[in-house]
Parts: sequence; structure tokens; C-alpha cells
Amino acid sequence: MLSGKRILDLSWVLGGPFAGQLLAQLGAEVIKVETLDGDYARRVPPILDSGDTPFFLSVNRGKQSIALDLKSPAGKQAFDDLVRKSDAVIYGFAPSVPKRLGLDFETLQAVNPRIVVGQLIGLHDQGEWADAPAFDLMLQALSGVMSITGEENGRPVRFGYQAADLVGGLYLALGTAAALAKAQATGQGEAVQVSLFDAQIAMLTWQAQGWLTGGPLPKATGARHAMIAPSDIYLTGDGKWIALAPTGDPFWIKLCETIGKPGLPADPRFASGAARIENIEALTQELGDAIRTRTADEWMAVFKQARVPAALVNNVKEALTHPLCAARQMVESVAHPHSEGVVKLLGNPFKFAGMPDLAYPPEFAQDTAQVLQRIAGYPPEKVDELARSGAIRTRAAAAA
Repeated sequence: MLSGKRILDLSWVLGGPFAGQLLAQLGAEVIKVETLDGDYARRVPPILDSGDTPFFLSVNRGKQSIALDLKSPAGKQAFDDLVRKSDAVIYGFAPSVPKRLGLDFETLQAVNPRIVVGQLIGLHDQGEWADAPAFDLMLQALSGVMSITGEENGRPVRFGYQAADLVGGLYLALGTAAALAKAQATGQGEAVQVSLFDAQIAMLTWQAQGWLTGGPLPKATGARHAMIAPSDIYLTGDGKWIALAPTGDPFWIKLCETIGKPGLPADPRFASGAARIENIEALTQELGDAIRTRTADEWMAVFKQARVPAALVNNVKEALTHPLCAARQMVESVAHPHSEGVVKLLGNPFKFAGMPDLAYPPEFAQDTAQVLQRIAGYPPEKVDELARSGAIRTRAAAAA
């Protein structure tokens, strides 16, 4: 995959670091380049007894951490010396910042012609939007995503997780990986820019395309699918929710047989996909009445036996302790670097031969000295001199 590729990750908080972690999960060596104050995510509450934060732990596995003052000549020189021996740089600065700090593609390409630069921005790199703040909630609102999330006729609702930041990180990782492939083939670097706004617009897919081709304005429909029926959640006899998605006539017929309503597929109101959408309230009533007659466990046993597409609506604890999560190794026990215990961390969604075993997220500046010595070729005395001058921070200085 990306084994042998070295990436300098200057991003902070969530979206960019998520991209960096994805690249590490694909096998790249990822060096987190922090300011002398460290990534703000290290201070987002709650603060654990270990001093770590769940926010930081979630998107920084498998990285090394160095701390440079990129505004100082010596700190910038140290960074350039790392760029010469690296394959990509990713960051999430406001559009005006990279040029000012000498981190823009043209400047870095002069240092290393093969360098790839992946840039995550909020809205746009020109005009009135260039330096506008762009936080996750704002992006979900501006892109129309909140208008199709939540209950019908209810208040607009944000995604339960930070969809704008994380989807932007996904696109940044994908674009950076593609640019790395091109650089390897041609010997020339590439600049890739991802806007959080663009990423959210792109994720509208069929809802946006439907409106663009003359369809109705999409709206929130709760858990119910706007174009496929039935596809919704239903309350069981013991107060739990089950999601049913019997897409296609064979599954639809099987569902009706399983819940004891074999005549529904022949009912003119429900005989076709279009008819079921047109009569969705009546369909919901029919299915809801049936599902309330048994407990969630009883229904899931029946649906599993009949291969009806159904799932319990789990909370986060139930999802993370589900046997499937263990089977897919999506929760891993990782040794804590300063205790004899282990910490449970989210696993790697990429499955491939030679998948890397990602270490615990790094302490602030823990790798500054060894990275500058190993990659930039700095002797220990030069590293000490840079630390004394304030151009860099090392583990010892950070701990003091």
C-alpha cells in the first residue's frame, strides 16, 4: 500500500489528523508536526487520568510527534530539511497561511520536486470566503445537509458525529494517496486541495442530483428513506427499535411473510415501490402494528432465520461490544506507553496483507530529536542548539 512513503502532517484538531491517521493505516510513515504549543486536540475535554484526551487519541494513532516553530528561520529550515526526505505534506491552514509560511506547493516543490501537498480548506481559496471561519456545524448548515437530517417537519439536525470534518479528511487522504501514485510514476509532485464545503456538497449525491434534474426539493424524513419503502425504524414490543430495509421485491415479500402479513404485497397500495412511497403512512402503520407484537430479540431471531434485512438500533456501547466489531478487529487493545495496562482504541478499517500495527498516539514532541537526527541528518548537538533557541521542542523540553 503506502509502505515506504513519508508524510509530514501539519494539520490539527480533527479533519486533517483523521486524514493523516488514514494514511498511517494504509502503511505510510506519518510525522505529526506540531506548533510549540501542541495540537489543540490534546486539550479538548474530557482529560483522562493519563493526560490524554479521547479527541486526540481518536485520530492520531501510528504517528510520530515533533514540534517546530515554522515562523522562525531555524524551525523552517528544519522543516525544509525534512521535506527533502519526505513524499507528502498535508495541512489544514486558512488559504492565506501556506504562502506566508513558505508551505505552499510552489515553495515546497523547489525544495523537493517530487513532493505532494494535500491542503484542506473550509470554503474556498479566493474572495470573501477565503478567510471565513468554517467549523463543522457551519459546513453542515451551509451545504444543506442539516435540512435533510432529522425528523420530518422538525428542527434541522446535525449529524451525530462531525461529518464535515471527517468526510473532508477522507477526501484529503484519498487525494493525497492518488497524488503520491502520480508522483511515483512521473517524478513530479502534485498539489491537491479539498474544501470541506465541496466534500459535503459531493456527499449529497442522489438527493442533489434529483433536484438538479427537476425533482422535488429533498427534505428530512427521519430514519425513513425518501425514495425506497419500506426502509425505516420500527418500535418493538419491549421498547427497542429495529431498522428494516427489505430493498427489492424478494426481500419485501419475505418480510411480509415473516411478520404474518403475506397479503401486503398484493395490496394495490403496496404492490410496487412507487405505490409504497405514495402510501408510506399506511405502510408504516401496517408494519408498526406488526413489529410491536414481539420483543426485539424475538424479531431478530426470526429475521435472521428468514434472511430479512434487519438490524437493532444500537447505542455506541452496543455497537463497540457487538461480536462483529470484534470479528472485524475494529476495537484493539493497545499497550499504554507509560503503564502496564492497555487502552482500547478504534481499529483499522482497511484490511490488507501486511497491515501495519499502529502504535499508541504520540506524546507531544516525543520524536523531535530522533526524527531530525534520523531523517534530516542533524547531529545531537545541533538538535540541542535548536531546542535552546526555541526553534523546536523536544520530549525533554516538553516535559520540563
